[in-house]
Amino acid sequence: MYSKYKEIKAKIKEKYNSLSILDRYILKQLSDVFILGVIIFTSIIFASETFTQLIKQISLYGIPFHIAIMMIVLNLPQVFVLTIPISTLFATVMTVNDLSLKSEITIFKACGISIERVARPIFCFAVVMTFVSFFINEFIVPVASVQSKSLAIYSLEQKHIPENKMNFTIKDIDKDGKLKRLFYAQWCKDKTLNNVTVVDISNPKNIQIVQAKKGTTSDYGWKFDNGVIYTISKNGKVFNTSLFEESNVSFGIGDVNEMVKETTNEFNFFKLMKHIKKQKAHLEEKIRLEYEINLFDKLALPVTTFALAIIGVPLAITPPRVRYNRGFLFSILIIFVYYVIRALSLNLGAAGTIPPILAAWLPVITIMVVGGYLFYKKAYKI
Repeated sequence: MYSKYKEIKAKIKEKYNSLSILDRYILKQLSDVFILGVIIFTSIIFASETFTQLIKQISLYGIPFHIAIMMIVLNLPQVFVLTIPISTLFATVMTVNDLSLKSEITIFKACGISIERVARPIFCFAVVMTFVSFFINEFIVPVASVQSKSLAIYSLEQKHIPENKMNFTIKDIDKDGKLKRLFYAQWCKDKTLNNVTVVDISNPKNIQIVQAKKGTTSDYGWKFDNGVIYTISKNGKVFNTSLFEESNVSFGIGDVNEMVKETTNEFNFFKLMKHIKKQKAHLEEKIRLEYEINLFDKLALPVTTFALAIIGVPLAITPPRVRYNRGFLFSILIIFVYYVIRALSLNLGAAGTIPPILAAWLPVITIMVVGGYLFYKKAYKI
């Protein structure tokens, strides 16, 4: 395995060395700024969205710290899919703008090197990053998403197994912080509960008290054997008393149901396509549209990398009299415009106003058409 890695590395190095000095010069600057962009934008997106959701899950469901760290790592690939296009744009604009400010673009033109030739390694880099983004989204994100959810469910189940404890109580709290159930057990050993009492106040009309000598933990709650259930009104009147041989109490079932919801991140393009065809007759219109938009977005989002590179090159070339770096400002502006168009397009698609395929591809097509026009004017007209 290591020898194969060394062989691939040697081939890449040989291919890189075969490039012209100009290509290597531009690619070196691109790659440096790109890595910086990935670090910056991954930190921003992760801190503002993904990390916030994970912290909410950790605090709400009581996920242990070591599992939370693993979940954070497993959520990084889907953040990379979002940051690769932005970082490619950032690298493109900053590199070309720097070349322009140093008058290197002017020198290239004087030597007979066109803007199209200067942009060629940038576009090649963007194409490579497009395929990298697609690969991550297709093959890494689905696996990582499933593993992250499995870890969350596992930690939630483990929270309900107070192994080797005696005379303990556990509270089942809803999302609003209100008590739903109170559990008492005399002791727990080998995942078997002994002398258990459950007070269930989740129903606003009555209270249920479950008493059982023994019970065992299951995937989604506690299963009790040979016990009794008392149903009591809020004013203390006993409605019903019933004996049971086996009963399941869904401690934490709401939390698990929330976590086991299927998301499109768990499917790659072809699996999601099959899933939609299989479930199409049973899906609600709103959910079906959401699934179809996400299906086409799995192709459109990676291609955004190339589209942003096209519009980044002409906008980064500054007029001769401008002597300050506009690269970062233009990057933020383009990203803002792109996400406004994307948000509008996805909302129109979710509402059924435009077809799902157009909702996913409209931002990419818009950026690519505008970028192609600006690049043509910059490279061939001026």
